Amino acid sequence: MLKDDRRKRLTELLTTLKIEDNADLELINEALTHPSYLFDGNNGTVGHNQRLEFLGDAVVGLIVARYLFNKYPRKTEGELTKMRAAIVCEASLAHGAKDLNLGEYLQLGKGEELMGGANRTSNLADCFEAFVGALYLSTGLSEVQELILKALKCKIHDAVNGKIGDYKTQLQEFIQRSPDNNLAYKIVHEEGPDHKKSFLAAVYLNNQEIAQGRGNTKKAAEQQAAKSALNKLRNL
Repeated sequence: MLKDDRRKRLTELLTTLKIEDNADLELINEALTHPSYLFDGNNGTVGHNQRLEFLGDAVVGLIVARYLFNKYPRKTEGELTKMRAAIVCEASLAHGAKDLNLGEYLQLGKGEELMGGANRTSNLADCFEAFVGALYLSTGLSEVQELILKALKCKIHDAVNGKIGDYKTQLQEFIQRSPDNNLAYKIVHEEGPDHKKSFLAAVYLNNQEIAQGRGNTKKAAEQQAAKSALNKLRNL
C-alpha cells in the first residue's frame, strides 16, 4: 500500500509527463524501487524493479525497431541493427531516464543513495526500462511508445546520422576484416572512494595491449579504450 506522500510524488511525476490517470501507481512505484531499498528493512512493503526491467527492455527494443523499420525503408538489416543497438544501449537509456527526471523518484537503500546511486548510469538505465514496463502494463503500447520516442529523440537522431558512439562495436567490426583477430578487455586499475570510482581499462588485440581508457564505470572505461584503439588503428 502506497503512503500518501509517495502517492502524491508519483502522481506529480505522471502529471508532469502528461500521462493519463489510468497508470497503475503501484506498478510505477515498483518500477522506481531499486533492489537495495528492500535490503534496508523495507522488504514486504514493495517489490523491486528487476522483473519490470526485463519487460521494459523488450518493449523499448520493439518500439525502437518498429520506428526505424517504418521510418527508414531503404536501410539494410545491418544498418537498422546497428542503429537500434546504439539507441537502446545503457548510456542512451540512462539519458532517457534523466530526460524524464526519474532519478529523483528512485527509491534506494541508504548505502546506494550515499554512493550516488540516483545518478549511476546502470541504475538510471534499469529504472527507465522498468518504468516503460510498468506503463506498458497499465496504459498500453500506444502511450508508452510516445514516451519512449520522445525521451530518446536526440539519441535516435544521433544514430540516424551515424553518431553511434558504441566504440566497442565499431572496434570489433574494424578488426574483423582479418577473421583471425581477437579482442579482449581488462580493468587494469581502479581508484577513488566507492561513490566516485575511476577505472582504467586496457584493450588487447591478439593478446597485445593496443590502448587504454579511463571512465567512471568499467563499461565507460572500456568504451574509451576502444575509442583510443580505433583512432590508432585507423591512422596506421
